[in-house]
Amino acid sequence: MADETFSAAERAAMTQADAERKAFAAAAKKGGTRAERAAAKRAAELTACTDAIAALPESDRAIAEAVHEIVFAEVEDVRAKTWYGFPAYHLDGPVIAFVQPASKFGTRYCTLGFNDGAQLDEGAMWPTVYAISEVTEDVRARIAELVRTAFAQ
Repeated sequence: MADETFSAAERAAMTQADAERKAFAAAAKKGGTRAERAAAKRAAELTACTDAIAALPESDRAIAEAVHEIVFAEVEDVRAKTWYGFPAYHLDGPVIAFVQPASKFGTRYCTLGFNDGAQLDEGAMWPTVYAISEVTEDVRARIAELVRTAFAQ
């Protein structure tokens, strides 16, 4: 009997995450010095992220490209990688923000999500996932504000 705990798309994402970890670890073994190995890993992570964005359907790609651009404009020393196949962003540690394309799980909108490390706390309850259906100037401004706040040290 097949395991029905996770959908096929969820199982594929977990398999993808395992492959990402292995690829990034292999990249970290390339090069001589510790700094060279770290640079090789960062380069592999960034390439994986930009390749994942480029492979998205147009509607998801436009949103992911905008988020990618905004994150790099707003956050000093940010790093990009893929996380379960999603474009994701961190500061040399756990993922803080990620884009979940609508096409990944067949949902009706793309989301910008934030993990524990995001500094978005507002009292006893606050949102950590935002639906994005298109990128307008107002949406760009809101994403920039969220990203600045989330990555604040």
